[in-house]
Amino acid sequence: MPPVSASYTHLTPPTTAETPRPTPPQQLCTDLITHWAGVILGAGEGEDAVRLDYQAMGLSGGQYEILLAVLTDARAEQRAKGPDAARELTAREALRRCAERHRSGVPTGGPWQ
Repeated sequence: MPPVSASYTHLTPPTTAETPRPTPPQQLCTDLITHWAGVILGAGEGEDAVRLDYQAMGLSGGQYEILLAVLTDARAEQRAKGPDAARELTAREALRRCAERHRSGVPTGGPWQ
């Protein structure tokens, strides 16, 4: 057993330079939408399609609405111009729609808004 006067400097909390910053809500929204849109588009629309509800995906109700709108546009783009164009549209629309959703700060109305 170490003596009572032992140094515990190794237990010092990290400095602010080492402390990770929380992800801004707009970026988190964009990341979630692009991730799930990619998973769903990649799975296709057949038997292997992803069938999760918004809570299983970790989305709020508002984020799920954005995902559905982005998927509608991305599926049309994928049929017309291919998967690369659909991915580009997904990234662009997720960024735009999440920015609009968070333009006044964090949405209110309950935890699932």
